[in-house]
Amino acid sequence: MNNSYEHKPKLVPYPSNAFVPERDIGKRPVLEVNHLGIDFGGLTAVDDFSIIVGRTEIAGLIGPNGAGKTTVFNLLTNVYHPTRGSILVDGMSTAGKSTHQVNHMGIARTFQNIRLFSNLSVLDNVKVGLHNSMKENFFAAVTHSFGYGKAEKKADAQALEFLDFFHMADLANAPAGSLPYGAQRRLEIARALATSPKIILLDEPAAGMNPSETAELMENIRRIRDNFGIAVMLIEHDMKLVMNICEGICVLDHGKVIAKGTPDEIKSNPKVVEAYLGKAKEA
Repeated sequence: MNNSYEHKPKLVPYPSNAFVPERDIGKRPVLEVNHLGIDFGGLTAVDDFSIIVGRTEIAGLIGPNGAGKTTVFNLLTNVYHPTRGSILVDGMSTAGKSTHQVNHMGIARTFQNIRLFSNLSVLDNVKVGLHNSMKENFFAAVTHSFGYGKAEKKADAQALEFLDFFHMADLANAPAGSLPYGAQRRLEIARALATSPKIILLDEPAAGMNPSETAELMENIRRIRDNFGIAVMLIEHDMKLVMNICEGICVLDHGKVIAKGTPDEIKSNPKVVEAYLGKAKEA
């Protein structure tokens, strides 16, 4: 799918006081979160979190350290089950679903700390992500039946396509743990894409990257949106990356949403400035 989207589209109103890119109006939002909250032992970690993400939106979730951003990602993927509120993926509730089932519904994610199978090859790491589309059962895998062999060849070809998208096909047989840091980040994103998501959640994808790698990451995020026609939501501390690539931004502080808007609106929002400067003064 090779759609070309404008870099900074106009955000237009959507029901529930939300905004989505103009191109996504008339399409069901890929993600609808309403009044989400979670308590840990009487302590409220996230409270009244609501967001709508358009089908092809690049959205940002930012805030000071400890604001609750990764907790939100854990709620969206049902690593944590919310105390209150609702999450809809393509109109379907995630309530009561396992993390695997939520992934099957269309949410994929990466992590702050890269989670690859270091001893497996680069190709096999991507093939792990293909489980949503693999139809061969466990018995076929054990017996290596004809059906399994055919499915394995198909999986190899599909995995190579994802690697080629990130210009990593020549590394297919290398152990994942031997890759440079930036390449490991790309591999983790490739594996997430292999699950055929409707939205991919990137948790600090630029962490530890140099300026050149960060610029490449920005381009890859745009390519993911354009080529796969899916939404991307990222947590990131690199404000240059966020402001250059995100269409809508949500700001968290102490588990609560303090601002939503376009990059220009967020940059000039006094609550956002205060939240970040206040954190700097405490440090």
